Order: sequence, then C-alpha cells, then structure tokens
Amino acid sequence: MAPPHRNESATSGHESGHGRRAVLAGAAAVGALGALGTAGCTRVATATGTDGGDLLQRLRAQGVVRLGIAGEIPFGYIDKDGHLTGEAPELAKAVFGRLGVDRVQPVPTEFGSLIPGLNSQQFDVVAAGMYVNPERCEQVIFADPDYRMLDSFIVRKGNPKGLHDYEDVVRKKARFATGTGYAEIRYAVEAGYRESDILIVPDQVAGLNAVEAGRVDVFAGTALTTRAVAGKSAKAEATEAFAPLVDGKPHVDGGAFAFRPAETRLRDAFDVELRKLKKSGEVFRILRPFGFTEDEMTDLTAKELCAGGKSG
Repeated sequence: MAPPHRNESATSGHESGHGRRAVLAGAAAVGALGALGTAGCTRVATATGTDGGDLLQRLRAQGVVRLGIAGEIPFGYIDKDGHLTGEAPELAKAVFGRLGVDRVQPVPTEFGSLIPGLNSQQFDVVAAGMYVNPERCEQVIFADPDYRMLDSFIVRKGNPKGLHDYEDVVRKKARFATGTGYAEIRYAVEAGYRESDILIVPDQVAGLNAVEAGRVDVFAGTALTTRAVAGKSAKAEATEAFAPLVDGKPHVDGGAFAFRPAETRLRDAFDVELRKLKKSGEVFRILRPFGFTEDEMTDLTAKELCAGGKSG
C-alpha cells in the first residue's frame, strides 16, 4: 500500500505495502487461516434507504466489525501465531472501540479483490492501507488517510542497472514487476512503460522472489514494504524512497480505510475519532511498531486525494 494499488479496480499501498511483516510467515498464515474470516459467516446486509446508511448502528448491536485485509505486512495480515495485526487492523481496533464496536474479525482476500469484496457485502470495511486515488473514489468512499507514503524498488544487490525511479525503468528497458492492483502500475505507465509488459505478481514476497530469481530487474512497491521485504534477502535490496511523477509533478500517496458509498454515517463517525487519535499522537503510537516514522504521518484529506492527489 497502502496503497495503490496497488490495478485500478482496487487501486497502493498501497503499496502498500513494510518492518511490517513477518513477511513469509504472515503470508503463509493468511493462506492457512483464510477461513477465519469467511467460514460460517453470512454477507452483511445492504444499507437501508436511510440517508447515510445504518451500518454503524448494526455494528454496535453485533459488537463486531469485519475487516477486509490482503495479507500484506505491515498493513493488515495474520501473524505466525494466527493473530490479526497490522497498522490498519490495530488502528481499526482503536477507532471502532471508540465507536462502541469492541471486536474486529478478519476476512482475508487478494488486494485486487478488496473493493469488489466490500461492495458485494463480504465485509464491512477495507482495512488494508489502501491508497486513495480518483479511480477508487468512484467505487468506494474513504476516511481521511492515516499515513502518507513514497515508492521504492526491490532490485538485485548493488542495483546493477541503476534503477532509482520509473523513468529509469523505461529508459533502461528494465523488466518490471509490481503487485496485483498496485498504484505502481499507474506510475509505471505514466512514465511510459507499456502496461502489457508489466509482470503482475500476487504480492511483495512474490516480487522479491522474481527479482532474486532474475525473472525481472525490479519490483515496485511502497517504501515501507520494500524496506521490510528486501531486508530479509541476501540477493536483493531496496532503493531510496522517491515520489512518482503524476502529470509531471512529484506525487505523495495516502492510505486509508474504505467504506461502501452508502455508508457515509459510518465513514464520518470514523473520521471524527481518527482526527482525535491523530491529534493526541495515538495514531503514530499505533503505527510505529510496523515501521512507520513521523515523516509518514499526515494531515492529507480524502477529498484532496480523490480530486487528483497531492503533489510536492
């Protein structure tokens, strides 16, 4: 992440993407424990005709909110002990607790399936560090971002091709990969890379494997994700973080929770509590164990990112 997706139907991190993971263990646990979020559960009811929806009231009555996660460290994943964690689930616990909903339940899925899954009632909210962009804003409504993020590459040790941004990838005809639904697809295409030539892999672990095996020269993701994943490799490394260019200007992404378009009451109540947690410093306290720094805290709004993002 996140963010960004990360294809445009669900566009990270994001990528998002970061120390965020017991990377291999977390990914394996998601596959093994996918039933935790789906077995024996029914789809949530659609919002009523009431303006703004009534999901918040129903969640309070049920005492549980179902979170769509994508098994991506550090955004939302199940750890090696089978526990739901990550920056988004931990923040969700804090915000929904303040809203009177005491429990969260994970519903693991692929990143590219998060928006379709949300809108088909498979879970109540996307809690995956998803980047906010205009394409996604046509499909869901976002809370204000809880973090901001730059991009980075995973490359072979020593960065033999000298790849530092998307323009380098195009200029040097590098073999390029990124994740399913990642925003990095858009950034590469914007730089002139042909979309049909992009290798799309399931996640950042698969991206690392592709670089290590020599199938691609570079994998693009969020700076946080690439740092964490490449840090476990003897054959690959992460490049310095950079801002991708959008319409010729450096672009900063922000990752946020996503809600169904009818559920504005829930989204607005979530934003109120999120702002309080930002002001108190609690958001940073929650996100810091997952590799986030103060530089990645943000006052960006969903409105400005939906309008085309923040440059600079």
